[in-house]
Amino acid sequence: QVQLVESGGGLVQAGDSLRLSCAASGRTFSSYAMGWFRQAPGKEREFVAAISFSGGNINYADSVKGRFTISRDNAKNTVYLQMNSLKPEDTAVYYCAARPGVRKIGVDEYDYWGQGTQVIVSS
Repeated sequence: QVQLVESGGGLVQAGDSLRLSCAASGRTFSSYAMGWFRQAPGKEREFVAAISFSGGNINYADSVKGRFTISRDNAKNTVYLQMNSLKPEDTAVYYCAARPGVRKIGVDEYDYWGQGTQVIVSS
């Protein structure tokens, strides 16, 4: 069982940066692949980024590639999402998720989810 708590969301202007954090409980964090997803109003939840349990392998959605960076600190049981050059279309609730084993990009492939943190980017 893994419990996830996101933080770091807020209201920013276009072009600004934010860093989201996701703190995980449990002593097996380092064996879980982690992902960030987002859901905008009226839209389905979508993949943003994923990182392997070691941090050595990473995937990004095309829409955030070059602007967002996912990282993890296994000693702190925390995964991060650094978001730069934010755009209004990045406005969404951001969720972190965990799954044992290899990283995946599908929403249905993750077993544990946080409650989400709201990011609003004004133009």
